[in-house]
Amino acid sequence: MWCLTRRGAIDLPMAFGFRKEKDGKNEEKTVKIGFIGAGRMAGAMIDGLIEQHVYDRDEIIACAPTKETRDRMCQHAGISMYEKASEMAPLTDVIVIACKPKNIPPLFTEEGFSVSPGTLLISIAAGVKIDTLSQYAPGAKVVRAMPNHCCMMLEGATGYVMGPGCDDSDKRTVEKIFGASGLCVEVREQDLDAVTGIAGSSPAFIYMMARGLVTAGMKYGLTEEQSLRLVSQSLIGAGCMIQGAGKSLDDLIDGVCSPGGTTIEGCKVLESENFEDTVVKCVDATVARSIEMGKQ
Repeated sequence: MWCLTRRGAIDLPMAFGFRKEKDGKNEEKTVKIGFIGAGRMAGAMIDGLIEQHVYDRDEIIACAPTKETRDRMCQHAGISMYEKASEMAPLTDVIVIACKPKNIPPLFTEEGFSVSPGTLLISIAAGVKIDTLSQYAPGAKVVRAMPNHCCMMLEGATGYVMGPGCDDSDKRTVEKIFGASGLCVEVREQDLDAVTGIAGSSPAFIYMMARGLVTAGMKYGLTEEQSLRLVSQSLIGAGCMIQGAGKSLDDLIDGVCSPGGTTIEGCKVLESENFEDTVVKCVDATVARSIEMGKQ
């Protein structure tokens, strides 16, 4: 069986031994990390762990309720898949909850999922607080995290919170997991709503800005492909400048805005349209929704 990955087409059996769906019986705790859910975010994290050689394929497992998803992950990532979290839980001491927030209560109350005391339970489910998870999993060391979907390109931005009982070793594990797919920053739990706004949701806002720039490029004669390439590289370059130039944002803006030049005229329009205020309002709405979800 062949699988098309970012490294090209590989023969699964020859490359690493084709993984199959498991039933969870008579298995020992031999894997390093398990994922509850195998959607886009979990898949991106798994790709990062493998690409960055954090864990081998046989050290990663996941579960998903649909056979289609299990088959897809078996073929794409070459990891062992399970139908239920309760089958997977006894096999690892590190579990990432990557399902929808609404699916977490039935996971514990209906499916019978439980973890051993001392298990590192990492949740990337938006709005579900550490106290809530601790009530469902007494004795677990709970971590909350908010990654963004740029993890899919191993350029993600993740804010994370270490819960009570977590030690330095647990923190190193968390940083190793999220660092495999980008940048990770420790924050307070009350700050995760802000992380949702400026990192978790912000790629969509940036894409909207990019769409406007691409549209403008086409308006003045560039093809869509030309515009996309130039705009995307400009965004990458701007991000690198923010991270590596050692200058403030104001200095970076001034560095592009030559007096009497072209850029400053565009910046005047953005200022007259209250561009930065609109961006803040955009984040305000995102944060408000995140807070609302946390109360549900």
